[in-house]
Amino acid sequence: MRICEMKDKEVINIRDCRRLGCVCDIDIDECTGCVIAIIIPGPAKVWGIFGRENEYVIPWCDIRQIGEDIILVDIKIDDCFVKCSL
Repeated sequence: MRICEMKDKEVINIRDCRRLGCVCDIDIDECTGCVIAIIIPGPAKVWGIFGRENEYVIPWCDIRQIGEDIILVDIKIDDCFVKCSL
């Protein structure tokens, strides 16, 4: 699978069946070339006008299955919800 193909997939948490959104970025280890985590934008601020200040950083080991349309993850939301790094 190519990285660009992952951006079209919706991410769903199997713990609470919550839709998290679509993959916007991927964290890759520069030395090994392995994928460390996928990054999903967090919820938008006031009516979606003012952008986002948080994102979900989901470690690769927490991905349970990658299908044609969705990626299933098993995460504790509080552990993966982080402040955006600019």
